[in-house]
Amino acid sequence: MTRTLTLYSRTGCHLCEQMLAQVAALDLPRDVSLQTVDVDADPELRARFDVDVPVLALDGEILCCHFLDEAELRQALIDG
Repeated sequence: MTRTLTLYSRTGCHLCEQMLAQVAALDLPRDVSLQTVDVDADPELRARFDVDVPVLALDGEILCCHFLDEAELRQALIDG
């Protein structure tokens, strides 16, 4: 079963770019896929996450906003 790590972000956001680079540099388990979603492409997502981007979620559960909480991410990956 593949788990999905989703980064909600927007184009031109330096915090989004920074979080993406940090997550991409991690040694993620093989069963975890990383996807990025542009919140500005979906009015519902933009309304939900507008000033909170970047937002990192694992299987729909929000782990952190604005800055990567690596400890929280690692714990969520362990807890499965």
